[in-house]
Amino acid sequence: MKFLRLLLLFVFVQVSAQQGGMWIPSMLKGMNENEMKTLGMKITAEQIYSINKSNLKDAVPQFDGGCTAEVISDKGLILTNHHCGFDAIQNHSSVDHDYLTNGFWAYKMEDELPNKGMVVTFIIRIEDVTPKVLEGVSALPNEADKQKKIQENISTLNKTLPKEAWQENSIRTFYDGNQYILFVTETYKDIRLVGAPPSSIGKFGSDTDNWVWPRHTGDFSMFRIYADKNNRPAEYSTENVPYKPKYSLPISIKGVKENDFTMVMGYPGRTQEYLPSAAVDQIVNTLNPAKIAIRDAALKVQDGFMRKDNAIKIQYASKYAGVANYWKKWMGETKGLKKSNAVAMKQKFEKNFQEKVIKAGKQAEYGNLLADFDKNYTNIKDYALARDIFTEIALRNTEILTLGYKLYQLEQLYNNKGEQAFNDRRNNLINGLGDFYKDFNPNVDQKVFEQLMAFYSSNYPKQFLPAAYENLNAVSLANTVFTQSQLVSYDKIKVLLSGDSKTVLENINKDKGFEVIKTMADNYLKNVAPKYDEINLKNIATQRTYMKAILELSPKSARIFPDANSTLRVTYGKVKGYKPNDGVTYEPFTYLDGVIEKYVPGDYEFDVPKKLIDLYNAKDYGRYGASNGKMPLAFIATNHTTGGNSGSPAMDANGNLIGLNFDRVWEGTMSDIYYSPDICRNIMVDIRYVLFIVDKYAGAENLIKEMKIISPKMKK
Repeated sequence: MKFLRLLLLFVFVQVSAQQGGMWIPSMLKGMNENEMKTLGMKITAEQIYSINKSNLKDAVPQFDGGCTAEVISDKGLILTNHHCGFDAIQNHSSVDHDYLTNGFWAYKMEDELPNKGMVVTFIIRIEDVTPKVLEGVSALPNEADKQKKIQENISTLNKTLPKEAWQENSIRTFYDGNQYILFVTETYKDIRLVGAPPSSIGKFGSDTDNWVWPRHTGDFSMFRIYADKNNRPAEYSTENVPYKPKYSLPISIKGVKENDFTMVMGYPGRTQEYLPSAAVDQIVNTLNPAKIAIRDAALKVQDGFMRKDNAIKIQYASKYAGVANYWKKWMGETKGLKKSNAVAMKQKFEKNFQEKVIKAGKQAEYGNLLADFDKNYTNIKDYALARDIFTEIALRNTEILTLGYKLYQLEQLYNNKGEQAFNDRRNNLINGLGDFYKDFNPNVDQKVFEQLMAFYSSNYPKQFLPAAYENLNAVSLANTVFTQSQLVSYDKIKVLLSGDSKTVLENINKDKGFEVIKTMADNYLKNVAPKYDEINLKNIATQRTYMKAILELSPKSARIFPDANSTLRVTYGKVKGYKPNDGVTYEPFTYLDGVIEKYVPGDYEFDVPKKLIDLYNAKDYGRYGASNGKMPLAFIATNHTTGGNSGSPAMDANGNLIGLNFDRVWEGTMSDIYYSPDICRNIMVDIRYVLFIVDKYAGAENLIKEMKIISPKMKK
């Protein structure tokens, strides 16, 4: 197919060194390798990805489905972010054993803590399977049929393409459905907590400093992969042994300086770099403001309770961090898109695109794409807003409604599949709710419910708003729900779900909490979802054709990378400061000095452990201090990252580990939609600070001895 031949040309053409982009590691030879070497890289593309030799990709697994990790010893020791391991640290914590406050270190392997359900996944092989996936698709009459056929082909290929018995096949789409790639993977299921600093180090600055620079967070935690006696994936067992990796990353403590080459490997979650201007305008002016307001209201309630009660702080620490993360990200994204004039830049690109269409004589094929986008995004606006408000309030930020929606799904399952399916789901639901109620506080959630239901009544598009929630008294409704609903406690909901299906369904439909979510869900699924899906399907088809046209009409030297989709990618750039605003310039490095400058004794976000203060006062940094006598802490670079890159290794020109990616600068979070090398920066904790904490603060010499640490050459 012509667009695929053109796609390959983009990969193999030499151009001058640039930055930005999330590149498939199996396709680095040619243009990307030349760019990387021009920027300073000293290794080859084959050392990054190969199916015949051990290489960097063998040391970079996906961590627990949503982050990245790196293997740093030949005994399966892995490093990731503190916030990626936060759930595990929290689950092992209690008031008596508060690992969030005090940290955790296993000085012997037998002290390492297992984590039920945690997985680590390695990429074994990457292969283009586009022709096989698209076989029989083009002749189908409409988009729904095409999507159905594609999914059928993917399902068949996942089952039939060659792999070992302990491996999995996963086919993912690229370039908005213009390319499909197979990933053969191995998933390890026995992952144990090895080490984590206290939150006052691993989460220093907490939500105030999240998404900002300068940063002083030691955002790391350590786990170990265990395997069976054959080094293959296995469920947790005391008979399992530490995993023997194909490759582990050497660690350099030489340090970094401005303009040094950096490379980040990982599993970026989702970007939308090729959205039309109409979509970006809708995100900036309609969708993001609503989502930000909802989370802002929920966070203010939770924060008030957490600051007054340590038990609630432990219950809600992970949930609060999860809600706050994208709340602040959306604010920065909106600010960056406005600052960079992204909508106007997209419009300029679209004008140029339309001229190319005319010049190529492709008006019949591509001439109406931009007009179709404008029409579709106008028509979908209210439906998209209703969808986001319903999702944010009912499914993400009000716990009693999120739980109620599970019961709503249980009822739908009975209606569609009958008694047996109902019983199976009901039993699984009851068994799984213990963890939910362990971290649920009805007093907190009642106040969140009040705030968000008031928002729902005032901001949900009026044409879709249920009559029962017009002019709503949210305080009165909250009081009724939280005093009368059975959903407020584990014991009560177990009673509610007892009996045969008829009894259970009759009882849940009488429950005051269930009544609220059923009214909201029925309304959404009847009046919003069908039309949203209809228009969105048109946008999917138009976006695919638009992407095809971009690939086809762009010059051979164009740097057209696929959007992120949680698959392994490589991004590269340089250590560099930036200017976020007029008269403000940020250097690319921070030091432990900044922790002491921000120190507020007893503060929720800026307290500092006494031992760390003592080490600072004594300047006892061991071999990890910099030549200027300071303790390096974090640095920034122009690598193009997003969510999912949390925990990604930052590597130097020789492929040595020099840092651990954990965030982006606030103004640069727009890079999910529009990357600008002027202000987009990723934030990394310096590996020297990680080792300093492990060695000098925690005294975990057992872990230091496992690693291959490369020290700077001694000066003569």
